[in-house]
Amino acid sequence: MNALAEKSQLTFDEYLDRPDRKFFELVAGELTEVHVSVLSSNVAIRLSTRLRNFCDASGIGEVFNSELIYRCFADPDTGRRPDVSFFHRDRLPADWQNLGYFRLAPDLAIEVISANDLAYEVDAKTDQYLSAGVRLVWVINPVERIVQVHRQDGSLTKLRSTAILSGEDVVPGFTCPVADLFPAK
Repeated sequence: MNALAEKSQLTFDEYLDRPDRKFFELVAGELTEVHVSVLSSNVAIRLSTRLRNFCDASGIGEVFNSELIYRCFADPDTGRRPDVSFFHRDRLPADWQNLGYFRLAPDLAIEVISANDLAYEVDAKTDQYLSAGVRLVWVINPVERIVQVHRQDGSLTKLRSTAILSGEDVVPGFTCPVADLFPAK
């Protein structure tokens, strides 16, 4: 039998043992393909670079890419991989550099929509992040050049290219023109 043959339900530990796990998230024991496009990858790098540079200069926290898995959800067999995430330094576990994944929710989770992403799946993921304790979720639509800012209190703001994206009280002091997140047309 093929070692990568699909099983109807996986535990989180079985998911971690898969050599192809970087292509999937685990949602309630089910493998869910991670969609990536050239444009979404470009936008994620643009934002993560700006956020990383800000964190390096301010010492406020750490930025992680989509390789990091979060296991902070109500269902123990769920592991999510935001495109970019941020942890305030005061919340990082002392041994964070030795961990294979985080059991704590990040302060900020960022999802960049790819062409194959379905709206209801992105909405469900955003709701999961907020339910797990993520304080701020940015959902970036690179085709429409819009950033949706979801907050823990349930409020939502849509920012267009002329707006300024702010870290608010989650990443205080961080700002970025929304237009700068996207490549020139």
